[in-house]
Amino acid sequence: MSPTDTAPSTKREIEVEIPPEEVSRETEVLIQKYQKLARIPGFRRGHVPASIIRQRFSQDIQNDVIDALVPKYFRKETERLGVVPISQPRVTDLHANEGKPMHFKASFEVMPEIKIEGYKELRAEHPEISVTNEEVEESLKNLREQKATFSPIEGRTITDGDYAQVSLDGTPKNDESGTKPVHMDDVLVEIGGKTTMPEFTENLRGASPGEERTFDVHYPEDFSDERLRGQTFSYKVKINAVKQKSLPELNEDFAKELGEFTSVEEVRQRIREGMEHERRQTAEREAKDKLLAELIRRNEFEVPEALVEHQIDIRLERGLRALAAQGMSSEHMKKMDLPRLRAGQHDQALQEVKAALLLEKIAEEEKIEVGDDEINQEIEALAKQTNQAPDAIRGRLTRDGALDRIRNRIRNEKALDFLYRQSA
Repeated sequence: MSPTDTAPSTKREIEVEIPPEEVSRETEVLIQKYQKLARIPGFRRGHVPASIIRQRFSQDIQNDVIDALVPKYFRKETERLGVVPISQPRVTDLHANEGKPMHFKASFEVMPEIKIEGYKELRAEHPEISVTNEEVEESLKNLREQKATFSPIEGRTITDGDYAQVSLDGTPKNDESGTKPVHMDDVLVEIGGKTTMPEFTENLRGASPGEERTFDVHYPEDFSDERLRGQTFSYKVKINAVKQKSLPELNEDFAKELGEFTSVEEVRQRIREGMEHERRQTAEREAKDKLLAELIRRNEFEVPEALVEHQIDIRLERGLRALAAQGMSSEHMKKMDLPRLRAGQHDQALQEVKAALLLEKIAEEEKIEVGDDEINQEIEALAKQTNQAPDAIRGRLTRDGALDRIRNRIRNEKALDFLYRQSA
């Protein structure tokens, strides 16, 4: 038994020979098993002669011998050679004849040898984070908008600045577009508003409660709602009421309504801190992405396709879960072109695998470890998110073999944090 590929690659091929006495022994074991189970007319169950079993089930027995011995001897040979397969072997050139050694070749992948270089010289941007007073006031204005109240107006028609409370039915004028009709009750339409389609403003201005208006609306190709882009709808709109928007006063009552604040100034401070935190997080995430891209560029190595395929599986599963959460049916998912989707995920999955392998190497070089307390914190967070007991979460993760994956993920995150800190 010897490897036939000694190149420094992630691909390996070995030749394996199984001694004839092992093949014979396994064959006899299986014949005895078949004798106990076989039902053949003219023989009591468990008393069928071995010669009849050999004749009647020769191909089945040979297949079972192969299934039993090939994995066993493949594993023994890889252990003897000191290689660790990370993919299922592809077996070829299998020769199995009774009384002779069984031969086969097995192709598989192994982890690449990674010699990481240059990671301590990597530098990342650490920009100054600032928030202007104008940005804080704009955010405060949005909070006031969220707390706005709408009171009815009596005795006049709709004018700019008013809000028409309407019920509407919209039908696409292009029947072949596949776009569904629209029906909405008690919608507030701001007359002359920045986000209001001009046709609504023009046709509802001057109307009174109880009136109905019919008109067409053409949505531009870059409209925010992709279902309406480029479509023309015919609308029938009934005005139910005219309302005026009132914003709350900027005072202590408004601050208290927002939370545990005693003044508007405290609200402003919290807004500023929140915006600074968000921008700091965004800047750090972008800097880390650039660090990883440069790390990959400086360290080229062959990546096992088995790891890339596994990462594609993860990405697709994550994407399909998101689509299901958005309401996509399983029937619709079954119609998706999975081969095309897999091909589209390949390059990004390859980069993610490269990044993970390099971060593992950095963690090894820098002796970065993950403590049990960090795993416990992760389990506590998962338990809180799913409203389950931590022990139940731990048990499930242990059964699924996911604890090691969590530990590796946290370790890689710590390695990336190390890269970011030392790049300052």
